[in-house]
Amino acid sequence: MAVVTTVPNHYKYLLKTKQIDESSDTYKIILMNTTFAFNKDAHALLADVTADQIATNYGYTQDSKTLADVAVTENDSTDKATTVWSDVTWTASSGAIGPVGAAIIYNDTVTGDPIACCIDFGADFTTPDGFLFKIQAPELDIA
Repeated sequence: MAVVTTVPNHYKYLLKTKQIDESSDTYKIILMNTTFAFNKDAHALLADVTADQIATNYGYTQDSKTLADVAVTENDSTDKATTVWSDVTWTASSGAIGPVGAAIIYNDTVTGDPIACCIDFGADFTTPDGFLFKIQAPELDIA
């Protein structure tokens, strides 16, 4: 199954009303358990999804991973605006991280911590002790 990135409707609204500045706001990423099912209509804020975040354990700490090196670009051939950050990793320590089925990127600058997107991995992953769980260049596309 393919990786699917979904942007919630509330985030699009915040962009249109100029409440978000992707090039300067702080963004964080969290990992979700395997029973999590993203709903672009109902999941607008971090508080809407925190019950499904994996627990702090074995090298994963809830709400602690800040995304870095943001780049916002325009792509006229795909008719999208793209935001991309540098790779993000967690190292499993004294046990496994996961299983994990998705990740949530949220804006940590705007009040309420609005969700920017959900990255559904299309499969569940468990990272064994001593190994890295890595998301390469997390990306958000707005058409």
